[in-house]
Amino acid sequence: MGETMLGRKPGSTREEILYLLKTHGPLSAGDIAEKLGISEMAVRRHLSTLERDRLVRTTRVRQTMGRPAHLFGLTEKADALFPKHYADFALELLKDLVAEDGTEKMEELLARREERLRERYQPHMAGKTLRERVATLAALQNEKGYMADWNAEGDRRFVLTERNCPIVRVAQEFLQVCQCELRLFRALLAADVKQVQCIAQGGQHCVYVIQERA
Repeated sequence: MGETMLGRKPGSTREEILYLLKTHGPLSAGDIAEKLGISEMAVRRHLSTLERDRLVRTTRVRQTMGRPAHLFGLTEKADALFPKHYADFALELLKDLVAEDGTEKMEELLARREERLRERYQPHMAGKTLRERVATLAALQNEKGYMADWNAEGDRRFVLTERNCPIVRVAQEFLQVCQCELRLFRALLAADVKQVQCIAQGGQHCVYVIQERA
């Protein structure tokens, strides 16, 4: 099953199971079978697949009589499949901040974020070649959902491509976000970095050309 957002009527049986667990909390296989109108054996097959994909977890619950019950609930990975509106929330806050205190205050907050990220990621770069730093940066960005990859163009020139921008809504409104990201990359890589394509400005991807400093 593809990891698509479930902010719509579920399609496949596995999506229906995830939707049920989201809306009704932990359920037993029997409860799920009853609500979906299918056999418990079929439900267990789907649950097995969902557990393998780390979308569902099992909890053993003691009962006053009989054997302990096994309830199935969503993992954090599964919860991430459902709609989130963090971008709208962040955008509203930044707009209010600019309206109240002007763009300087907003840029100050972005600079603080940039500094925090630099302090957090700098230890991962210590003692590495530029090639290794680029690979490390791509891995760090992937942990945040940027779908990043990179390739070498010789020994001193590299291209980093981000195929997704989790903060594109905010970046489209405030391009200072992209400028902070560029400064961060330059500091972490200790290299000349130029952004040649930007999703927030209509590009298909975010593309950075990285050149070792002379």
